[in-house]
Amino acid sequence: MTVTAGTLPDISTDDEVEAPRKFDLSRIFIYGALSLWTVVCLFPIYWTITTSFKVAKDVQKGAIVPWLDYTPNWLGWRSLGLSPDTFGRPSTVRNEFMGRFLNSVITSVSASLLAVLIGSLAAYGLSRFAYRIGWMRNKDISFFFLSQLILPPVVLALPFLALYREVALLDSTIGLILLYTLMVLPIVIWIMRDQFGGIPIELEEAALVDGLSIWGAFFRIVLPLAAPGMVAAFILALVLCWNEYFFAALLTATHAKTIPVMVASQTGSQGINWWSMAALSCAAIAPLVVIGIFLERYIIKGMTAGSVK
Repeated sequence: MTVTAGTLPDISTDDEVEAPRKFDLSRIFIYGALSLWTVVCLFPIYWTITTSFKVAKDVQKGAIVPWLDYTPNWLGWRSLGLSPDTFGRPSTVRNEFMGRFLNSVITSVSASLLAVLIGSLAAYGLSRFAYRIGWMRNKDISFFFLSQLILPPVVLALPFLALYREVALLDSTIGLILLYTLMVLPIVIWIMRDQFGGIPIELEEAALVDGLSIWGAFFRIVLPLAAPGMVAAFILALVLCWNEYFFAALLTATHAKTIPVMVASQTGSQGINWWSMAALSCAAIAPLVVIGIFLERYIIKGMTAGSVK
């Protein structure tokens, strides 16, 4: 090593040179894996969108890239009355789609709001008070709620069919709302129990000392802090309700049918109309995409809440 006046000696080592190189390789591997996973996740959506602009021959030959493998066509959207050339004209199919879309909005939003309301109250009680039902404690009760998801829906088909026939709830929006609420309630309770558990109880104790009641502390202190988790639970419940097909097909006939039932009905004498089914699926997915984009920050807050106390 040579040292001259006015300069500092070069004391870098081979390990220091190799460290940035190893760091760059690890970043390349991580971003490459994430990019590959992004492509895998988004490809079904891409395939659905492109299929909605295909005709029968393009679907059969498996064309993927528009304007390269095939020329886009409005056939799928035209069959639903949603193409630019048919949107301004009366369409029976479009009216049916709007009716099914409205049914899905009413049932999904109502059931999700009701599940979040009931589930939040139940989760708050499980996180703040000690219960005892026979041998069951709070953890056992929470697991009992979650275990209801293990039961296959087909097992409940005949009981619900017989019950709804007796109480005149077949083919009704109210019947679907009540059923969907029961379906997503265990998930909401489980999510909100952890959400409330991440909020320090000292905040409520201080509010009680200041003169607030239990309900006052809940609505003025706990609820604002738990709002991101409630939004995340609402979105999850909304997605599950929106995509539910089995009970919607079983318990509805004409008036209360939803979008998933209409998507599954896109079959004809020649087979499945893939272009119509893809166009209808795009129209059904769009509201959930919009909701996810606008409420993304609440989803992230709900996922990270409670990680640091």
